[in-house]
Amino acid sequence: EQPGAEHVDLGIPGAAGGVRRALFEWGTVIVGAIVMALFVKAFLFQAYYIPSPSMEPTLVNGDRIIVNKLSYELHAVNRGDVVVFVAPPGSGSDVKDLIKRVIALSGETVSMSEGRVRIDGGLLLEPYLVSQNMTKGFPPPPGCDASLRAADTCRVPAGHIFVLGDNRPRSSDSREFGLVPEELLKGKVDVRMWPPTRLGFIDCSCFVIEIRVE
Repeated sequence: EQPGAEHVDLGIPGAAGGVRRALFEWGTVIVGAIVMALFVKAFLFQAYYIPSPSMEPTLVNGDRIIVNKLSYELHAVNRGDVVVFVAPPGSGSDVKDLIKRVIALSGETVSMSEGRVRIDGGLLLEPYLVSQNMTKGFPPPPGCDASLRAADTCRVPAGHIFVLGDNRPRSSDSREFGLVPEELLKGKVDVRMWPPTRLGFIDCSCFVIEIRVE
């Protein structure tokens, strides 16, 4: 700069100003990402780890799954859905959330006979099971409609569901801890995301068929 020359500010930040601006921009990005991640986890999707064999072969120990928390804001619970729910009182579980399959819905009567599940007298076909006749019966569990109390039978009251694990001999489920209030549902399991060799959608198909005796 020549002596006596007029100083002109070109608006170019110095080194300190550039560092401050970069820190501000990166801070904004990081905070925004954290807020977005918390929003997604709270309202949209959440990842879970499978810690037990109770849902084999659908889900095995070590699988990672994605739970859709919006499902039951958009439609009702369906039979066959694999759901995550808050462990109900009396479950005896060491973990906060449990994962099972919806077998019977509000107002339905579920019963077990010769290892098979029946819904309102119709036979439930469950293609996701290793064997179709592996479901052990139960004494009437807590929460069943008191107007119908019989061995291996439960009438599901309004606002509740009856759930079972796919690995019936090794699952603690509604046969023991009773009905699950729908308000305890956290969401539906749609995708198995890890390990990569088991990546795929969850099979929720099951069918009730009527047995007619002529």
